[in-house]
Amino acid sequence: MTGSTHEPIIVFDAHCVLCSTNAQFVLRHDRRRHFKLATLQGATGAGLYRRFGLNPDNPDSLIVVEGDRLRRDSDAILSICEGLGWPWRALTVLRFLPRAVRDPLYRLIARNRYRLFGRRETCWVPRPEDRERVL
Repeated sequence: MTGSTHEPIIVFDAHCVLCSTNAQFVLRHDRRRHFKLATLQGATGAGLYRRFGLNPDNPDSLIVVEGDRLRRDSDAILSICEGLGWPWRALTVLRFLPRAVRDPLYRLIARNRYRLFGRRETCWVPRPEDRERVL
């Protein structure tokens, strides 16, 4: 997977209620079908984590992979907003905040995501019409 001709892949924790809700939001609002999704618990998602030197058994961030480029933490969220188009693209104005401000807030939520939002006992399963978009 090289170059920018490939669709960006969002790798998310399917046990996390917040992460799964975000994945469903992307599927609903991605009218251009710009993104693919992969669960961290699946072979594709875990493989992408490992490819970039991240531990899939101890996820600390949602990631977006586009070819050889990795975006994580707040940059991943903002790239999703950008890819969804308007009105979500307007949130990319937050890029003007330094990463040193954005990322600690992201990490605080990520570290506490199960406690704050809950954990699923089973992985989220996409609707039949979205299955081709989930790797």
